[in-house]
Amino acid sequence: MRAAVLERPAPASAGPLAVTSIPDPDPAPGELLLRVHACAVCRTDLQICEGDIEARRLPVVPGHQAVGTVEGVGDGVEDWSIGDRAGVAWLAGACGACSRCHAGRENLCEAAEFNGWDRDGGYAERLAVRAAFAHLLPADLDPVEAAPLLCGGIIGYRALRLSGIQPGGRLGLYGFGASARLALQVATHWGCEVFVATRSERDQQRALDLGAAWTGGTYDTPPAPLDAAVTFAPAGEVVVAALKAVDRGGTVAVNAIHLDRIPEFPYEHLWWERSLRSVANFTREDAREFLALAAEIPIRTETAVYPLEAANRALADLAAGRVEGAAVLRVD
Repeated sequence: MRAAVLERPAPASAGPLAVTSIPDPDPAPGELLLRVHACAVCRTDLQICEGDIEARRLPVVPGHQAVGTVEGVGDGVEDWSIGDRAGVAWLAGACGACSRCHAGRENLCEAAEFNGWDRDGGYAERLAVRAAFAHLLPADLDPVEAAPLLCGGIIGYRALRLSGIQPGGRLGLYGFGASARLALQVATHWGCEVFVATRSERDQQRALDLGAAWTGGTYDTPPAPLDAAVTFAPAGEVVVAALKAVDRGGTVAVNAIHLDRIPEFPYEHLWWERSLRSVANFTREDAREFLALAAEIPIRTETAVYPLEAANRALADLAAGRVEGAAVLRVD
């Protein structure tokens, strides 16, 4: 099968992926074999390919926002059938036995594995996934439209919940990439007043078109104190800007798996019971809730489509800020 394989991290401009032929995977007991239709390109993929996030295995096929059709069912799988449409997200497995798993916090399981990091992911024609961690999707759902929901959408939804924002509250979104665009649609559906801070004037206009009440530069002061904020940009200075903007008792949720550094800041920005918390992965329950909500709203995705052979170009465009919406590899 064709696959884009990472053998050694390198700058996106240098083309770290080799599009080549590798053997088809076989579904092990408890697994599904999917024929991949589309896989969205996440900034986490970029960070793994460039080495900002250390690879856990090499070579590896990146990708953790894949949509495919079930072609094979491993022994012991009872809830899936050939021909089902499945979505694959970041979380590939968890132990199911530790205190965190028992508490519904499998995203914090120390034995958790992740697609495109610990296991081969969706930048390929076929993909083997644990059946218990795949997500059943409607058969008529467009794969390209659905793929960005499977990471950016779900993690954005978890970030909103962890921020503590309530329906009708005043929310700040810092950075306006693919995940923030989906989070904005959820927040406006909840009746929130959403302020978007981004350096891109083009993205400021897009945010207004999607229902934002105000837009400004990354370090501009919103017109009113925020009840909560979510940062999407992988820069610590943005976290400080959001913290300065939240009201007493407000929370800043940092939606990033990798951050450069958080610079020193005055304690006054944190005082008055403001909170700063990270967002680490997501649970299957987050995925179920978000996918149901996305269908209810319904959420609109903006995509830039690339063939599998252009995976390096998709990474380079993402790194350079040239992607409007979410980059998606069309595999079939």
